[in-house]
Amino acid sequence: TKHHQQALEIARALHQQRQQYAEELAQLITDSMHALSMPHGQFTIDVKFDEHHLGADGADRIEFRVTTNPGQPMQPIAKVASGGELSRIALAIQVITARKMETPALIFDEVDVGISGPTAAVVGKLLRQLGESTQVMCVTHLPQVAGCGHQHYFVSKETDGAMTETHMQSLNKKARLQELARLLGGS
Repeated sequence: TKHHQQALEIARALHQQRQQYAEELAQLITDSMHALSMPHGQFTIDVKFDEHHLGADGADRIEFRVTTNPGQPMQPIAKVASGGELSRIALAIQVITARKMETPALIFDEVDVGISGPTAAVVGKLLRQLGESTQVMCVTHLPQVAGCGHQHYFVSKETDGAMTETHMQSLNKKARLQELARLLGGS
């Protein structure tokens, strides 16, 4: 029908724009992966036009693909990345998209799993940068990440055998320094 053809034309125009922006976004994410200690990482966004998939959001099928090691082919992100790699890729995506979108809050639960040292410091700086434009809450056990936050809370659990309670306490400057020292000491 005439309306179906018009919708396909609009979907094709949208497809062209998505392809252009997908290349730009993929390069930014790849650059962030390199900064997050994945020096051989590559990220691509495959945007395939499928007129049989025509809907309110166009006719594209979009897939995120990644490789994290030399010699490995690009594969769907869910099949390739480890938990730590997924966390860092997600962080890279969030930092880049937060520049363009208004997101009221982001929560990261141990986004720094499987990393240490200089990479942890980079993650901390990226989270702080993200916190300039949106509320960021991050659960971490790494002092390099915790030290970058604007505010620090200590979370603890108590159990009496039958019941477990979780407590959260805002730390003042002195208590924060003590907690960072405890994290550094590993106790």
